[in-house]
Amino acid sequence: MAAELHPRSGKLIGLSNSNRTAQRNQPVQEFNHGLVLSREPLRDRDVFTVRIDKKVNSWSGSIEIGVTALDPAALDFPSSATGLKGGSWIVSGCSVLRDGRSVLEEYGRDLDQLAEGDRVGIQRSPRGELHLWVNGQDCGAAASGLPPRLWAVVDLYGKCTQVTVVSCEPPLPSAEREATVRDVEREDEEDEEEEEEVVVHGGREDTGITALVNVATMNGTVNGEEVPELSCMHSRPDKFPNNLEPETVLTEHQLFDVFNNAIVSLYRSEDQGGGGDVGGGGGSREGGATGTDSSSRSDRGSSNGGGTVNSDSGVGSAGGGAPGGNANHSPAGNGGVGPGMMTGGMTTNDALLFHEKCGTLIKLSNNNKTAERRRPLDEFNNGVVMTNRPLRHNEMFEIRIDKLVDKWSGSIEIGVTTHNPNNLDYPATMTNLRSGTIMMSGCGILTNGKGTRREYCEFSLDELQEGDHIGLMRKASGALHFYINGIDQGVAAAQTPGVVYGVVDLYGMAVKVTIVHNHNHSDRLRRNNAIMRALSPDVGRPRPTLSLTPDPEGPDRLLFHPNCGQKAAIISDGRTALRPHATDDFNHGVVLSSRPLRSNEVFQVRIDKMVDKWAGSIEIGVTTHNPAYLQLPSTMTNLRSGTWMMTGNGVMHNGTTILDEYGHNLDRLKAGDTVGVVRKEDGSLHFFVNGVAQGPAAWNVPSSVYAVVDLYGQAAQATIMDDMADLPPLPEDSSEGPVAMSPGSPCSVTGANTANDLRFHQLHGTNAVITNGGRTALRQNCRSEFNDAIVISNRCLRDGELFEIVIQKMVDRWSGSIEAGVTAIRPEELEFPNTMTDIDYDTWMLSGTAIMQDGNTMRNNYGCDLDSLTTGSRIGMMRSASGDLHYYINGVDQGVACTGLPPGKEVFAVIDLYGQCVQVSITSSSGPLDNSFCTSNITEKSFPIHSPVAGVAHRFHSKHGKNVVLLGEGCQAVRVGGYAHGIVFSGKELKTDELFEVKIDEVDEQWSGSLHVGLTTLAPQELPSCPLSGLSPSLPQLRAKVTWLLCGSEVRRNSLLQRQNYGCSLDRLTVGNRVGVKRCSDDTMHILIDGEDLGPAATAVAKNVYAVLDLYGRVTAMSIVSSSVMEDMESIKAPSLSSESCSEGEEDSTPVREVESEPCALVPTVMAFLENHGKNIQLSNQNLTAARVSSYNQGLLVTAQPLPRQQLFQFQIDRLNPSWTSSLSLGVIGHSPDRLNFPSTACCLKRSAWLLQRDSVFHNSLKICENYGPNLDTCPEGTVLGLLVDANNCLHLYVNGMDQGVAAQDIPSPCYPLLDLYGQCEQVTIVTNNVPAVGGENGEARCQGDMEKADMVDGIKESVCWTPPPEVNPNKTCEYQALCSRFKDLLTLPDGYFNEDAKYNLCYCESCHKLRGDEAYYKRGEPPRDYALPFGWCRFALRIKSHCEVSNALKKWHIAYHGTSVGALRRTLDHSQLLPGTSSIFSVSPAKTEGPNGYSEPEENSAPGREVPRVQLSPTMRYSGLEIFAPKVQFQDPRSHRRHQAQVGFQVCVRPGSYKVGPQTLSTSEPLDPRFSNAEIEWITKEQGGTLLYGLLIRVE
Repeated sequence: MAAELHPRSGKLIGLSNSNRTAQRNQPVQEFNHGLVLSREPLRDRDVFTVRIDKKVNSWSGSIEIGVTALDPAALDFPSSATGLKGGSWIVSGCSVLRDGRSVLEEYGRDLDQLAEGDRVGIQRSPRGELHLWVNGQDCGAAASGLPPRLWAVVDLYGKCTQVTVVSCEPPLPSAEREATVRDVEREDEEDEEEEEEVVVHGGREDTGITALVNVATMNGTVNGEEVPELSCMHSRPDKFPNNLEPETVLTEHQLFDVFNNAIVSLYRSEDQGGGGDVGGGGGSREGGATGTDSSSRSDRGSSNGGGTVNSDSGVGSAGGGAPGGNANHSPAGNGGVGPGMMTGGMTTNDALLFHEKCGTLIKLSNNNKTAERRRPLDEFNNGVVMTNRPLRHNEMFEIRIDKLVDKWSGSIEIGVTTHNPNNLDYPATMTNLRSGTIMMSGCGILTNGKGTRREYCEFSLDELQEGDHIGLMRKASGALHFYINGIDQGVAAAQTPGVVYGVVDLYGMAVKVTIVHNHNHSDRLRRNNAIMRALSPDVGRPRPTLSLTPDPEGPDRLLFHPNCGQKAAIISDGRTALRPHATDDFNHGVVLSSRPLRSNEVFQVRIDKMVDKWAGSIEIGVTTHNPAYLQLPSTMTNLRSGTWMMTGNGVMHNGTTILDEYGHNLDRLKAGDTVGVVRKEDGSLHFFVNGVAQGPAAWNVPSSVYAVVDLYGQAAQATIMDDMADLPPLPEDSSEGPVAMSPGSPCSVTGANTANDLRFHQLHGTNAVITNGGRTALRQNCRSEFNDAIVISNRCLRDGELFEIVIQKMVDRWSGSIEAGVTAIRPEELEFPNTMTDIDYDTWMLSGTAIMQDGNTMRNNYGCDLDSLTTGSRIGMMRSASGDLHYYINGVDQGVACTGLPPGKEVFAVIDLYGQCVQVSITSSSGPLDNSFCTSNITEKSFPIHSPVAGVAHRFHSKHGKNVVLLGEGCQAVRVGGYAHGIVFSGKELKTDELFEVKIDEVDEQWSGSLHVGLTTLAPQELPSCPLSGLSPSLPQLRAKVTWLLCGSEVRRNSLLQRQNYGCSLDRLTVGNRVGVKRCSDDTMHILIDGEDLGPAATAVAKNVYAVLDLYGRVTAMSIVSSSVMEDMESIKAPSLSSESCSEGEEDSTPVREVESEPCALVPTVMAFLENHGKNIQLSNQNLTAARVSSYNQGLLVTAQPLPRQQLFQFQIDRLNPSWTSSLSLGVIGHSPDRLNFPSTACCLKRSAWLLQRDSVFHNSLKICENYGPNLDTCPEGTVLGLLVDANNCLHLYVNGMDQGVAAQDIPSPCYPLLDLYGQCEQVTIVTNNVPAVGGENGEARCQGDMEKADMVDGIKESVCWTPPPEVNPNKTCEYQALCSRFKDLLTLPDGYFNEDAKYNLCYCESCHKLRGDEAYYKRGEPPRDYALPFGWCRFALRIKSHCEVSNALKKWHIAYHGTSVGALRRTLDHSQLLPGTSSIFSVSPAKTEGPNGYSEPEENSAPGREVPRVQLSPTMRYSGLEIFAPKVQFQDPRSHRRHQAQVGFQVCVRPGSYKVGPQTLSTSEPLDPRFSNAEIEWITKEQGGTLLYGLLIRVE
């Protein structure tokens, strides 16, 4: 057979060298249509071999090779080999496909990894088997049962651009013998070792099974049954699929290929037509483009294809699952055939799949990779699925959440179990399984259905969204780890059994999941970014043409027309429009384009200048009016014909709003932001904000329209962005960033001016733009593009020369960030890839914390993390004379990154503007370094810190967590209760390089967690004076101001993870260890342990920071060991425990201090309602009273005045109408209400609105917080509600004068209070004007200094008084209390037992206790003792007998609780005290006598005196209310006729000294109440008359 190629080939193929060489034309622009076939059919044993001549780095994927039964003379060539049908076998990567469908996942060498010069061949053996040969080595049998007449197929795909046929002849006999021997030896080894994973490489004639299976697969049956077929997985489309449902089954590397190739090809299409809209048919993966095979990779020019995957009528749709169900060949998936029964000839695919046996409501699809719960809106359980085989050690089992429903509580649960799915009777939920099961549920861990770790991690599975990933891994050590979106959450269980199956419970909200097989973190980041970009609304839109050499004289160039608004001016040759007197006038700034827009032409302007004086901002749109003849209006929205404008976040047509909530709010744009408009060919109008398409705004727009910009309000100047290369830079663009050198920064005395020739090269990545004379690089369309933005220095770096850039702009959209390094590839020779880490030669890069050489990771956990850098950070790189590569962060040498860079060889600096990093500029610090730095081998960054210098000792600030007590003149902090609420601050701001250090004094091993330490911009004097409120329970939750902290070994910023494995974990601290923190001169935070500096933990730390520490978990006491010689003795005076001041630090003259110490200086703004309001509102009483006069809605109203910071706005509910349901909502809006068009209800406000509704907080109609404050629907008439925005821009709700805490953050200024008189609420009146500002003298909350001597216990001041809480229930309409009352009535207890005054009946439901402002714990008695309020219960006050010493009992006795049964209530009430036998269990321990045989005597004849009464009590209903003490009973509510469960108990007064404190008797290891130890949670009393019944408690579920 001739070693030639057939003259017919793919449309981009060019043949030469007598048809022996094939080359794909346009290799950088196109990646497919490179199919070639052999000239003649293959003879048996002939190996058709080609050599790879040339590859490019622009694409993913590479050569594919195989055979086909289709005659090339009559073949309609598809775009790729995997699109061949009718008897075709193709090897793609390391997979084998038959007719486009995967039949073998892991086979032979990975063809994508072959290099130029490698040889690859294909062979049909005499036995009808397909063999792949790579560089003369047989890879074994890839398939069997091949027909005799076959042509060789080679696809020059992706990176492979040229091949040459080198031979077509049988292999040497020695090579065949070696291959046979290898195959036999391999099969023997596999048989002997009985490996779990069996992969075939070759076969023997006696194996038989392979041939049977493959032949049966071709015929479609095995024993008369249909053989399951895998979906077509390896077709790589050049367009992104129309649907991204999980049924669109693509392997991970195919997804990566799809996203990279499709999107790059799409963006490079430019003027070639087709492929314009990814969302259209042209983008479908197997869309049936007219005239082409429906399963092929569609041609770039094709369009209007189908929108589904596997649309081939002959193949089962992926959406419905492959015919036959499970198509895997793993041992667990072959009808229970174990590894021992599998021979070496059996083809297997041992990938993790879901087992066919699953929960009753589960439907499996996608080759058992996807599981979905049926009837998700009707059923919430029976959704358990398990893996088809046990997990291996260190094997990741990861799933992706595909679908959630917003109906149920609870969500997905995941874990492991020892139960074999073949033998398991699946429970409704896995937490019902009581053996061999470990599950993560919410944020806790359950073992055999019982909670073993309540707060395992900060992530809660119930809060995950669609697209999030959850994984787990059993380490070889037996430790079980869970992963959330790739982040290890730590050890969940230390000793996990060796054989476990993965299990997923699709519970509650979770409906659908898919197994993810690729766990490479870097690939995941890039894949996620590609998905985000492909789903961006503007993908495929026409983009502005970028020209480095624009023609300024071009006749069609878009400019502004000289006829403009009377207050506007046109400059810069028609490119820039401005309002010269923007601070004097806010309108008459209309400008139009000089010519009509063409179809699909984007008109885009950049806002150059803003003023802060006016409301409103830029407006943009189109008009049919010719600017030459138009009499320009003051604003374009006044024009009543032929005009479409985007204003704010709405769209107006001819002055009338047609879309209320359209897109990004233009009023919130800043200088440097861009806005654009385009009219598409179909007549639809689209707007863009910062390059992101906002979607269609209007349709049927005429073809001849002019672009319009209205420089209204704050917008003062704008420039057309037709040519970005020569745009005048923004003011911030021209700055070099912070260039002041820190003491440790590398510097050069003589080389200060030698760096000015360093620029970015004119050659760069596709999405990069070079401006500012080559000193600034930016990534265009930064919200729709995340890569292809590589820039390189214009010349090579000299030895010892620093190349430094400053990050000027970032976006919070993508994963990953800037990557930096050097390359020996000259810019002229570099084919710029998607990311620089794709280069596989002569390149050294730092990505995150990983040092990579030629695309391979050489080292992890380098001294800095590029992903954690922020705007203003500086990054430098330098090659020393010895060939070492150093990185500098903010001028600090991070040490040697790698060695062995070729000495004397040119290297160029490379910056990859990847992910979040958008814009950088070269700093003036770039240049040669001092020789001492060039050859320095000093990389150690830790130096011992000596004992504190002599001076004034540091102090803790008197503002601290509520469980903290300061001793020793403020030098020692002790946590006196619980495990949290232990935050303390330094007494003053830390100066630069000032060390604040403490020593651990005490630890308590019963708690987990440890000390947290860091820096915060929160000034403690700004906190409320009373330390009981306003401060988070733990430091990671402190978000009021920016806080940098170290938790364990993780560095966090405002609780967001910045870096892991920073240093020695703080969880290992013990007594005597020292921990310090300081802010260095380079704006970095350093942590020191026992005097050793662990290096920079965080960068870009603000200057005015306080040290902040958290006595959390194990660490309960610490003392300061550091000093400051800079402090003044008078200014750091220690606070006094007995006279703690409510306003501290009179010597400080900050504005906040002045407000606190001199409230008279703050004049409250008089508030009134605005005349613009909802149509059902009527104002009266000088606009202080608002009433809804009809219906139940249209009751929105706002105040006429903005709400000043620190001023409390209060109003009273005057009238409620019980005919309606629900009630009022309140909040603030961040824009002027003068022009606000009020919707029917507040929940429809979606623009700069924060709303409190029921017990939830909403921002722009999206719920951001639940269980906040009381339920506003239950507020009775007379309730006073208030709103306050504090100095930290945080919104607070006040109920009857009590602060409910922070509801929302980042409230803009100004903001206006908003009320919605909805449902029951019909009238309110403002009462603010009689109340001074918060922080004033009369408005101060009661703090510790106000307490009397009786409040002191053991010298420690208590947080609240021991006297009972106020006996009043402000919520007169509580439905829960009414339900409990109806249950009490069903008990038919005599009314004489209960107090006649109903005001003593208290409801402790969530709404009622929050309305009262109850604390969770109080003290009572002499000596005082803690007790917990019975939250969740309802108390009905009992009548106290007159013979009791009421006053003595109420004041001096302790409070406790007793759970009992319904049947024992009457007997207990009859005796007015707890009696033996009234509790459900353990209440009586009779002294029993044993008979001669050891059996007990009958108890009915026992004398009464032989009983020893033991009554069980507890200071918390969390213990006494357990079902074992208070059994549940069912009842039917007489009003609603619904069935409920109820429990009963008593609140009792107990005489001090009459009871014994002991441990709980239930053998429960989990803490039942955070305030009470399980060793002291049970009280036993034996004294008659030692208890006094105080109230009947009822809880209803």
